[in-house]
Amino acid sequence: MRNSQRRGGPPSIVEVARAAGVSTATAGRVLGGYGQASAASRTKVEEAAQRLGYRPNGLARSLIHGSTETVGVIVTDIGNSFFASAVRAVTDVVRAAGYEILLANTDSDPAAEQRALTVMWEKRVDGLVIAPQGPGTAERLRTMAEAGLPTVLLDRPLAALPQVDQVTINNTACARSAVAHLTRLGHRRIAVVSEAARDLDRLRDAPVRDGDDERPSAARLVGYLAALRRAGIDPDPALVVHSPYDRDAAERAVRRLLRRNPDVTALFCTDNVLSSGAVAALQDSGRVCPDEISLVGFDDQDWTTLVRPRLTVVRQPRRELGAAAGRKLLERMAERARSRAGTASAEPGDGDRTDTGAAEAAGNGREAVDLPAGERVVLRGRLITRDSTGPAPRPSGPTPLAAEPSGTMSNRRAPGSPSGEDEEDSA
Repeated sequence: MRNSQRRGGPPSIVEVARAAGVSTATAGRVLGGYGQASAASRTKVEEAAQRLGYRPNGLARSLIHGSTETVGVIVTDIGNSFFASAVRAVTDVVRAAGYEILLANTDSDPAAEQRALTVMWEKRVDGLVIAPQGPGTAERLRTMAEAGLPTVLLDRPLAALPQVDQVTINNTACARSAVAHLTRLGHRRIAVVSEAARDLDRLRDAPVRDGDDERPSAARLVGYLAALRRAGIDPDPALVVHSPYDRDAAERAVRRLLRRNPDVTALFCTDNVLSSGAVAALQDSGRVCPDEISLVGFDDQDWTTLVRPRLTVVRQPRRELGAAAGRKLLERMAERARSRAGTASAEPGDGDRTDTGAAEAAGNGREAVDLPAGERVVLRGRLITRDSTGPAPRPSGPTPLAAEPSGTMSNRRAPGSPSGEDEEDSA
């Protein structure tokens, strides 16, 4: 039978068996990679499958082997270069182990995240890496985790799911180091642009040791507040500015801040998108950086060394974060495979899976299990001191620079940084 003469869709195992002159059971064993078949039968089946253009049913094979050789990855914004770098690293690590990824983007929408989780579950991914949308993700993930799906949280912890592994950076310490750099330069009126600004009342007295239990933006706000307290500065709510993760919104927020608080001498942004908006606002503000106002950003993007002055930033280990998440997931998947192999005779049969309930999961080969506490992997960020930070201006006001038109960003370097770039570990 020629492939060109076939009608009605891709060839089936029955058609391959007929073309090879063997039983359907024999063809199934050869194509499924299980059981026994003679060398002659194997050759006949493989030649017939190639001739007909047969492709194995991935889901059917997963029911036999217990693996789809796929890993789900869910992030809030794949357009953000932070997540793009992290996802690339996850992909490289799991692909080297024989897995491919299924990628979903949620735009921080709970409904989109739920749909993505449902799809990953129905596609029977072998493991999941997820940057949670928010605290509500814990409940959406709980039944999947309790059913034994290996899961690693990327960048964003969930205190309500202590049994799930988490890979993050030391956000609180990084922010505290960034703001401490500004206080050492004599700045007292230090503003912050943060997605978590509306949580100020809740976070104002949060212990530093608990900061990294928060989502990254909130953890960085805890670090900002801690650095001010350490310098003897009372936080001014008027200088804690809210902005969503949007460049234009951040630019508008910084413009309002400078208009209402012209005495601000330094600005700390808790995200790379917010940093880019702040740079745009400063360029149009008539304030010379760093002579009149200093700026510290978060995440060392390529553009941060292309603007003038080059931006002082907290450098996040983006690729290392993704690679660590990928390695941890592979470790958990291997543990899961060993556990399943050891209890195969006691496991229930597989069936159709349409929901993420733990009870139904147990009836589909993923039993509800009591999981030990997950591991928390914390990587270190670093403060990279460049040209956008300098000593606080004198109280009498800055002296205009004749060679630099109003509204430009100066390229003068901070004292003690002859090369224009110093690196400081955020312990």
